[in-house]
Parts: sequence; structure tokens; C-alpha cells
Amino acid sequence: MEKPFLRRFTKKIFILSNMVVGVLFLGGANVQYFNPQHWWFISLFTLALPYLLLLLVLFVLFWLFIKPGWSIISLLAILSSIHAIKNIFPLHLASDFPIHKKSSNIRIMSWNVELFNILHYKDHPEKKQEIIDLINKYDPDLACFQEMVAGENKKAINYFPDIKKALRFTDNFYSYGVKNDFDKYHHYGIIIFSKYPIIRKQTLVNKPDSYNSTFQFVDIVVAKDTFRVFNVHLQSLKFSQENLNYLDNGTVPSEGNISESKNIIEKIKLGVLKRASQANFIKDELNHSPYPVIVCGDFNDVPVSYAYETIGKGLQNAFVVKGSGISRTFSSISPTLRIDNIFTDKKFKIEDFTRIKKSYSDHFPIIADVKYQPQNP
Repeated sequence: MEKPFLRRFTKKIFILSNMVVGVLFLGGANVQYFNPQHWWFISLFTLALPYLLLLLVLFVLFWLFIKPGWSIISLLAILSSIHAIKNIFPLHLASDFPIHKKSSNIRIMSWNVELFNILHYKDHPEKKQEIIDLINKYDPDLACFQEMVAGENKKAINYFPDIKKALRFTDNFYSYGVKNDFDKYHHYGIIIFSKYPIIRKQTLVNKPDSYNSTFQFVDIVVAKDTFRVFNVHLQSLKFSQENLNYLDNGTVPSEGNISESKNIIEKIKLGVLKRASQANFIKDELNHSPYPVIVCGDFNDVPVSYAYETIGKGLQNAFVVKGSGISRTFSSISPTLRIDNIFTDKKFKIEDFTRIKKSYSDHFPIIADVKYQPQNP
């Protein structure tokens, strides 16, 4: 009698566990439908979505050998969230990215340049030139950089006139908040470089004016068409080095684990709420654009998140259309952190996409070649 009881009990535990994983997966995959003010914690499931998907697949395999009928739990969860899975794992084979683009295409680069190497100008002075060389190698027509640090004072380590001279652009727009300047010689902000004429430049501030509350757009003229290009840097989690060590390696002493975990959860909650507010603000600006839009930036959030889905609604993501694999863009914590994005109006055709895995910053640059086709829906 003991063996059948244990078998039934174990079976119920597996069924319950499968159902719990399925519910968590469904919540994370559909987080855009939950008001972050009340349901912010569902974003935790979004962060874990690739791992929850892996568990569901393992449950399918398990049930196929034990009791095939129960695999329906995982299959229903997966099939009902196929849109989310495509955003995380686009079903494309990897292809070579052309160094030289077609003349009919627009090449767009987005990159969090991590202060343009100013923190390492003594121990790694060569990195700034390597950043410049990489940009020039791929020769983008538009480059949107976040965490840009430069200044016009000749005492500046990152002297902006020298950077402009080294890069192959004809125009630029540098947005920054003076109260958040890096130091008395350098600004901290975001910048758009362009090879096309810029006919309008606009800085946007999402109140309250604080860290990562400044966004920008420019209107550019390409042949006879005008496009609006947005550069955004959403609220970061502002993890300390201790936070990163804890997440990467578990290096916090055991007695500090609870307090460290609480600290990380509080930062995640604050980040979710601020990014939701910023995403709504940016989406309102996008909706009022009189021109087809391009949106680049460091979202500090993963695919399927509230911020990602809000900003990306009605647009296409270059990675989803032409990318492959997971293609993380942030180099720490988890291999699933694809937090940098290039979105475009659907009147653009995404021709190519690549992520450049070079450790010149804590983010990897991403590049998309696009072609404007106004006849597209």
C-alpha cells in the first residue's frame, strides 16, 4: 500500500509544480496587461521567462515518458504565449552581417557606451580609440548612444570636438541634464549622430527630472522623406557592485543574504515603476509623431516587459525580425539580458541585424540595416 500512495503523492506534486510554472510563465509572458502600479512583481516572472520556458519544455518531455496526457499543461502555456517566445527566441538561422551596407539602406547603431571609457582612461587608454574605430568600421548613418560622457572644455578627458572630428557624421544632438553632469568638465547624457540633415532637435524630460529621465528625438531628412529618430535610456536598476556580486556569484556572506535580497527586490520594484512611467511618456510622444519613427535605446528591461511592449506596440523590433539566438546585450548577471533595442515603423523593411560582441562597454552594440518602403502597411 505504501508504494501506490507515494506514487500518487509524487504525481500530484509534479502536476502542481507544472501548473505553478505554467501560471508564472503566463503571467510573465503577458505582463503588459497588468498595471505595474499594482502588479509590479509580475515583472520578476518576465525576467525569468527563458528559464520558466525551459522548465515547461522539460515537463513536456517528462510527461511524454510518464503520462503523455499531462503534457497538455505545458503545451497550452507555451502555445498561448507564442508571441512572447518569438520576442525572446526568434526562429532564424544566424547569418553574416555585411560590413558595407547597400546604398539604398539606412544603417542604425544603438549602444550604451558606458561613459565613453572615461572611468578607464588611465588603466585602459586604448579603449576610447577602439570604440571610435568600431563605430567607423561599421559606418552607421545613424548612431544613438546612451551614457555618453563628453565636454567642450579643453580640459575634458573626452573632449567633444575631438570625438566629433574622429567620427564620420555631419550632425549631432547631445541631450543632458546639467544637474546630472558627470563633473565640471563633462556632461552625462544621450546623443544622436547623423549623416543626414537634422531639421529638428528636441529634448524630452519625464518629470520628476532625475536620473535617466531625459530622452530625445531628431527629425532627419533622407532624400525626400522625413523620419523621427528617438533615443531613450530607461531607468536602470542602479545595482551596486555588491548587488552584482550577489547575483553573479553569491559572494555576500550568508547572514547578509536576506537583506541583500530585499535590497535587490526594492530596486527592481522602483525600476519597474519608473520605466512604466517613462514608457507611457515616450509612447505618447511616438503616437504624436507626424513622421515614421525609429526608436533606439537601452531599455534596462527584457523583451515582453511592460516597457518593451508599451514602446514597441505597433512597431517592429530589428532583432525579432532578423536576429538569432538570445543575443544578450548586457554583459553581466544573466545570458538572457537583451535590454537594448532598435524598433522601427512597419514602413521600414529590416534587411539585416547584428550584435557586436566586443567588451568595450558593459553593453554590446547592436546594428540594423533598414530600407524605407512607404507602400508597406
